[in-house]
Amino acid sequence: MAPFDLRLLRQVPQTRRPVAVLGALGALGGLATIASAFALTTLVVSAVRGSDLTWPAVATAGAFALRAVLSWTTERVAAWAGARVSTDLRAELLRTWLSRPAEQRPDPDEALTLSAQGAASVEPYVAKYLPTLVAAAVVPPLAILCLLVLDWPSALVVVLTLPLLPLFAALIGMTTQADTDRRWRALSDLSGHFLDVMAGLPTLVSYGRGERQVATIERVSQRHRRATVRTLRLAFMSSAALELLATISVAIVAVLVGLRLTHGQMDLWVGMIAILLAPEAYWPIRRVGAEFHSAADGAQAVQSILDEISSEPGDPMGQRRAKGGEPGRVVATDLGYTYPAGQRAVLDGVSLRLGSGLTAITGPSGVGKTTLLELLAGLRTPSAGTVDAPACHLVTQRPFFGATTLRDNLTLGNDADDASVWEALRVVQLEGFVASLPQGLYTAVGDDGFGFSAGQRARLVLARAVLSGASVVLLDEPTAHLDDDGAAAVHEALRTLCETRTVIAVTHRSELVTLADHHVHLGADRTGRSATSVSTAAASGEPA
Repeated sequence: MAPFDLRLLRQVPQTRRPVAVLGALGALGGLATIASAFALTTLVVSAVRGSDLTWPAVATAGAFALRAVLSWTTERVAAWAGARVSTDLRAELLRTWLSRPAEQRPDPDEALTLSAQGAASVEPYVAKYLPTLVAAAVVPPLAILCLLVLDWPSALVVVLTLPLLPLFAALIGMTTQADTDRRWRALSDLSGHFLDVMAGLPTLVSYGRGERQVATIERVSQRHRRATVRTLRLAFMSSAALELLATISVAIVAVLVGLRLTHGQMDLWVGMIAILLAPEAYWPIRRVGAEFHSAADGAQAVQSILDEISSEPGDPMGQRRAKGGEPGRVVATDLGYTYPAGQRAVLDGVSLRLGSGLTAITGPSGVGKTTLLELLAGLRTPSAGTVDAPACHLVTQRPFFGATTLRDNLTLGNDADDASVWEALRVVQLEGFVASLPQGLYTAVGDDGFGFSAGQRARLVLARAVLSGASVVLLDEPTAHLDDDGAAAVHEALRTLCETRTVIAVTHRSELVTLADHHVHLGADRTGRSATSVSTAAASGEPA
């Protein structure tokens, strides 16, 4: 059984406060537990001996009231701390990935599993396991210390039997860890396959292959179910074993105390204290064993997240990309790129010098046009050559739309005021449409832009680019999947945008090439190697 990884406190400073608060509450709860045992014993012995019950009753009521308040406070703080740590870890994880080039990020299925379910599983780890672990570190030593002072034979029984609980818990925990690893891998496989199926579902359905994926998903789901049930079965068995061991140990203490009380070898007050404190010495460790199983996924996720956060990128972007290049000017020198799993260079020896105006980039599919934009934007690290460019705004083929208001989506990444937002909408010719909406800028947008047409979404992301303030705007197929009217509206918006910005657009439309001030065509040499033939000329109107 692994303790809470203290690297979490060092690497994510935002977690130090909630973890420290939980630790303090756990220690106070342990002290209140010991105090309540003394208070209750004094009350019972006073009642048996016919003594005054006023102060013992007040002390007992106060001790139990304090325990109740601490328990309620711990539950509330634990829920807050779990959510806080989970959110901070997810934010730190996403921040780490965003600071790296694309080739140094995990696969989408692994990233989704770790950032979504993985970060969420940290919550019970912090909210349940950590307070129990703190109590296990405080209460048993205090109980044993009190027993040593009051009744050393009972303390001896506890000292001899107590180490058996963490020993059995550790042995069971190692087995649980192996099952948790298998279940985590099964979940990653299921998530990855499901994402692949959802991404390719339209193609699978069009070719009549969609139904065949149901059996595959069912098979992977069953594998995950069996791994989960196996882990739960082991958790129940281990909890029963720890309960049995603790019960037998407490029974031994109770028998010894009872025999000595019967023969008059022990005072009633001391005997009752021993009987009340013995279970408290075992109870926190039993709780640790039980909570560890429910938080096993969180332990695995914490380790994976910390590994991601602490790992250093192999090739920092600054080595091949000049920071703070001249505004509106993009220079690429002998640029080359090879994907990590690829054997062939996607781009090789590409040199560009692009300035203000609209530049259209054309070329056959697979030649590396999208990769070139990602290199210019700084999302990937060139395998060869250098890029000198200022901060760029990249519009991908599937831009992000969050399930929030239209204004929030337009001002993503900046704090533009309403006047600037309306001006940007005017540039993309959507001012009248948005003004006609019942809630205007505060109209709710569905996930992935649901509720707006493809043409409207294309112009909305252009409005976002206008608001970005970036001197260079990169667009990947801005008119893909649009009809002629939608494409014409986007082209007009691009002509307006390029009057004050450097606009570089990948396209297959001859109309956009005709409008462009510059035309870059990516081809292939005689050996079939992509992007080795680059020509730059004034727009000729020739199709890509």
